[in-house]
Amino acid sequence: MTTPESSGAGSQQTSPHQPQQSPFAQQGHGGSTQTLPHQPEKAKKQRNVLGLIALITAIVGFIFACIPGALIIGWILLPIAFILALVSLFMKDKAKGMGIAALIISIVGTIVGFIVFFAVVSASVDDAFGSGDTTIVEPSADAPAADAVVEEEAAEEQPAAAAEGTRENPYPIGSVIENDEWRVVVNSVTLAATDAVMGSNEFNEAPAEGSEYALVNYSATYLGDDPNGQMPALGVSLAYVTADGTTVNAFDSLAVAPEAIDTTSALYTDGTATGNVAFAVPTASAGEGVLAVTPGMLADKVFVAVK
Repeated sequence: MTTPESSGAGSQQTSPHQPQQSPFAQQGHGGSTQTLPHQPEKAKKQRNVLGLIALITAIVGFIFACIPGALIIGWILLPIAFILALVSLFMKDKAKGMGIAALIISIVGTIVGFIVFFAVVSASVDDAFGSGDTTIVEPSADAPAADAVVEEEAAEEQPAAAAEGTRENPYPIGSVIENDEWRVVVNSVTLAATDAVMGSNEFNEAPAEGSEYALVNYSATYLGDDPNGQMPALGVSLAYVTADGTTVNAFDSLAVAPEAIDTTSALYTDGTATGNVAFAVPTASAGEGVLAVTPGMLADKVFVAVK
């Protein structure tokens, strides 16, 4: 005899046609639905105020760096912009675009600033020491007609005339070499002047064997307007160039020329110094050399014949 089971609170009777539920379903979870964990949205980066300040500073500094009269302002602002841009790039959760732009502009602005600076310095040096364009006025030719014919025939024999003022075609003695600062005139050249030089000072050094002294008399006139004046030694240079291209300076020999020119005293506007300078030149080719004249520290060099 079978005793029927009593239905209790914890017992369940399943119908033959009712599918069994999993334990998860009995606990309130869906049998076929599984919810994935919630993915938080990516936070939008905040505006980088420091990067904006760096960008504005870099732009202003770049502008000033391009203005010759305001370079110093650009040089102050550009390094500040560079540092601010670097700091802005290391700030968390901040936009980087303006900081990168400020960094690039500050670097380019610094390069441009240096270019403008050197251009200004170059122009200033040229204005301060430059002597302007050099002009030459050759002495008027009053030679007899026969001499003119000889010179013309000699010129025709030359295959191609070199530019005036070069070693191949020097200016004649007496030419006026002039610019904004100085006027130089080679008045005369005396070759074989060893006796005159040695007789002017007992301490003069005798020329080396195969050499002789040549005396060059020239005038240097200061045309500038420096209120403190200028010394010819700082503005005008004169040298002898041998036939084989070697430069001979007056200070190469310990010799004081008779009636030597004073190049160490300051000359003021329209002041002139005139005198001699001695060069120890090769005896065999003394007349084949030329004089190299530079009428100003940055002036063009021109050549003058010695006979």
